Amino acid sequence: MNIFIKRFIKLNFGLFLCALGISITISAQVGYSPWEVFHAGLANTIHIEIGTASILVGLIIGILSLALGEKIGIGTILNMVLIGLMMNVILGADILPTSENLFVGIFILLFGIIVFSLGSYFYIGSGFGAGPRDSLMIAVTRITKLPIGICRSSVELAAVLIGWRLGGLIGLGTVISVFSIGFFVHTTFHLLKFDPTTIEHENLQDTFVTLFSQET
Repeated sequence: MNIFIKRFIKLNFGLFLCALGISITISAQVGYSPWEVFHAGLANTIHIEIGTASILVGLIIGILSLALGEKIGIGTILNMVLIGLMMNVILGADILPTSENLFVGIFILLFGIIVFSLGSYFYIGSGFGAGPRDSLMIAVTRITKLPIGICRSSVELAAVLIGWRLGGLIGLGTVISVFSIGFFVHTTFHLLKFDPTTIEHENLQDTFVTLFSQET
């Protein structure tokens, strides 16, 4: 049980860092990351907060991923709910740095991506399941047999185009995010000697079996 609690804390700490990192990239005001372009466009269209839009999109993608045969874990559910709620709180508190200077804005953006990368390390390392967007990319890769890089780029390009049509903010930061997120995540994992392919993620059934078996 102690191991489970430590993993659960690790999961939630990672999700908090992901929410904080995404919020920082938004406050940079130099263009949203691909998925945030879509979330912002949807939020503007149906008049909801961007964090709420993130939850709604995550729910829809989670259901789609499940229909495509991907496993859903407790980490998948908490990812789609908590990150959006935390973003609403963080952005609503209006405590993050902003700048009208392009270079300062880019620095803030990159700092946010680094924070997000650290969050990914903790969240993925907990082994409670991939987030809904990651699950979708895995499903597309499995079905199309194309390299995961091509599938990820295709899905994110579609998110950007739809989000832009809905009024989401595209800027230099969007381009920087597309080409730098992978680099920073890879570098973070390398520095921390973390190989995500070695993690065996639990689905919901696995988690419940583990909990009940420990209680008995």
